[in-house]
Amino acid sequence: MTKLIVDGKEIDVPAEYTLLQACEAAGAEIPRFCYHERLSIAGNCRMCLVEVKGGPKPVASCAWGVRDCRPGPNGEPPEISTRSLMVKKAREGVMEFLLINHPLDCPICDQGGECDLQDQAMGYGVDTSRFAENKRAVEDKYLGALVKTSMNRCIQCTRCVRFSAEVCGAPEMGATGRGEDMEITTYLESALTSELQGNLVDICPVGALTSKPYAFAARPWELGKTQSIDVMDGVGSAIRVDTRGREVMRILPRVNEAVNEEWISDKTRHVVDGLRTQRLDRPYIRENGQLRAASWPEAFAAIAAKAARIDGKRIGAIAGDLAAVEEMFALKELLAKCGSSNLAVQGGDAFDPGAGRASYIFNPTIAGIEQADALLIIGSNPRKEAAIINARIRKRWRSGQLRIGVIGAKANLTYSHDYIGAGADSLSALAAGKHSFASVLKGAKNPIVLIGAGPLARQDGAAVLALAAKIATDFGAVKGDWNGFGVLHDTASRVGALDIGFAAGGLSTAQMTTFGTLDVLFLLGADEIKPADGTFVVYIGTHGDRGAHRADVILPGAAYTEKQGLYVNTEGRVQMANRAAFPPGEAREDWAIIRALSDVLGKKLPFDSVGALRQAIFKAVPHLMRIDQIETGNAADLKALGSKGGNIDKAPFKTSVEDFYLTNPIARASAVMAECSRLASGQMLTAAE
Repeated sequence: MTKLIVDGKEIDVPAEYTLLQACEAAGAEIPRFCYHERLSIAGNCRMCLVEVKGGPKPVASCAWGVRDCRPGPNGEPPEISTRSLMVKKAREGVMEFLLINHPLDCPICDQGGECDLQDQAMGYGVDTSRFAENKRAVEDKYLGALVKTSMNRCIQCTRCVRFSAEVCGAPEMGATGRGEDMEITTYLESALTSELQGNLVDICPVGALTSKPYAFAARPWELGKTQSIDVMDGVGSAIRVDTRGREVMRILPRVNEAVNEEWISDKTRHVVDGLRTQRLDRPYIRENGQLRAASWPEAFAAIAAKAARIDGKRIGAIAGDLAAVEEMFALKELLAKCGSSNLAVQGGDAFDPGAGRASYIFNPTIAGIEQADALLIIGSNPRKEAAIINARIRKRWRSGQLRIGVIGAKANLTYSHDYIGAGADSLSALAAGKHSFASVLKGAKNPIVLIGAGPLARQDGAAVLALAAKIATDFGAVKGDWNGFGVLHDTASRVGALDIGFAAGGLSTAQMTTFGTLDVLFLLGADEIKPADGTFVVYIGTHGDRGAHRADVILPGAAYTEKQGLYVNTEGRVQMANRAAFPPGEAREDWAIIRALSDVLGKKLPFDSVGALRQAIFKAVPHLMRIDQIETGNAADLKALGSKGGNIDKAPFKTSVEDFYLTNPIARASAVMAECSRLASGQMLTAAE
């Protein structure tokens, strides 16, 4: 630790700190534009100037290290001043330079009210300028469907350049020209390709980069703000949902160091318009091959009439990707009262909850990736399945301490890796130690074996899972206080479903969708399922997607922004989504629909409120009451899982997500996501197109 005196206050800070970090540790507020805690230091805005006692001029605190400060003549600690006359005058001079070319368009700028330049101009700006020359004009750039540019406002802090190169791993932005001719641009004026590009809007300190779908929609002070979590993938990113009246206007990230740091994926951020379109707002019944609007009593009566004539064991339920724990638990209880245990969650057939929690969660945790020194990726493309986790892997890889091997389809993962092979043969060869990456895993201190949802959705998924667990235990990924076996789930519902046993004891998804197996099938937002002909399908969901097209009765539910719900992310962290808006029309919360239906079926469930329902859940699965905590799995269960064996098909492994932007009903209803999908597929590459 090093002693410093900041504004008369003596503090101890690590020697590797910058002066900016040291001053903030002492409670001083340092203005900045180019500096960002998660990006490399550029030192080019000069707004963070401070005075070092004995120095002839102020220094940029973001680029000046604590260890570079000289002690006083008698060995006294270096003295730093952040409020001296020299500092104030220097910062005002910097602000005056920044405002020479900045346009006076705050009234029409989308950054208004959230702009760093506005905030800091209040402290360091002046009411007149000494410069009479014309302001510089810069042509706006085309960056794709998500980021709108107004480059006259750019102050060339280069945050966007560093973010796209360092965090995204897609170095598509840069600076051209010098001096007054310098411009930030993409090299060929084509659409950005990163799944994290929406974060450019958050890190831009002025209004040069703003959200294209949100342009001119609302001002920040008009919006109600609700803290929640994202369900577009299995990561469970912390988000803030901003609403105006009944309408969700935008979604922004919240800081959560353990999960998403301060980034969110583009699907998380821009799926908002999908919450408004193609919504189911009333029940429907299919008569003579056509769906017609109906009342709730009519819809329930149609289901009761069908269910009354059949054996309860010929009823099944499949949960979709966005289902919360509450509605899955309620549906499980309803089927149990009907005498059925035919339960499944999309993509969950390979897992056995009885094998222990360690067999189906990401045991090393998302933050634990930063301790890993070797990573084996099996049948997964984290860039598409969990863009935030991919960014965390890239962050660790950039430190130079992570070796990565990949088995599966070739892809640009934004980091270099050893490509081992395409499928089961390569996995078996690695398990037998016949590939050089085997020695990398064995020699690593904290290796991770990551298996994706793609291989586990196959018929031989259980055998692939067992072999991956065997590799993890044999090669030292599971030892002492380190459990490096991780399943990367691509959906928000799957871990919660496995925790409550919504996938055990009865028929599998494949069996439930085979002709003649079931008479009634409940689809709880499950749209990637093709029920067999002749099955009476009850769809509980939010959008007129594939599941609704096939349904005999449609019961309109609430989206994740319209209900309180428990979710469990891929690492097993229990999270709470909060209601920010209300469902449209006659739509209701899913658990309440199931509770009301149970009454009509004569199988009344014993809870009348979400509180009573949660009490029943917590009694059955106690760890679900510990919000934002992870119930760790038992590493010993992995040894038993690895010994199960099984025959593995030789077909190559495929990722579970082919199109990052269109993975669920909300995303498929979004025009913004559809445009992003077209751009990603190469159909619209340039501004001219």
